[in-house]
Amino acid sequence: MKKVIATEKAPAAVGPYSQAIEAGDFIFCSGQVALDPASTEKKLVGEDAATQAKQTLTNIKGLLESQGLTMENVVKATVFAADIKDFQAVNEVYATFFSKEPPARSFFQVAALPLGARVEIEVIAYKG
Repeated sequence: MKKVIATEKAPAAVGPYSQAIEAGDFIFCSGQVALDPASTEKKLVGEDAATQAKQTLTNIKGLLESQGLTMENVVKATVFAADIKDFQAVNEVYATFFSKEPPARSFFQVAALPLGARVEIEVIAYKG
């Protein structure tokens, strides 16, 4: 059985998808970009990859916290970047959110991201 997760601790979906889905012991979080969940504007926070990565991971943290989880529950992350040259800048921010036992991860350069974002991140968290 699946359960739709919606919270004000992360930006509302900008399309026909859920912020996250709980299925069994896992939570599948949709890709997040650097939107401020408190704002009604669909405007990105920051222009550089590091600032956007920080806001994006803060949004993911809020989404997980709404379900009683922490970043330590993340078992897999996928990072999408508009430019692979931002790899190091994103890594520096990413490391502050996953300081011990970081999850498995993939990192891809993509042609474009929603709203012109420089970074989008999706995660899978394990509740067990």
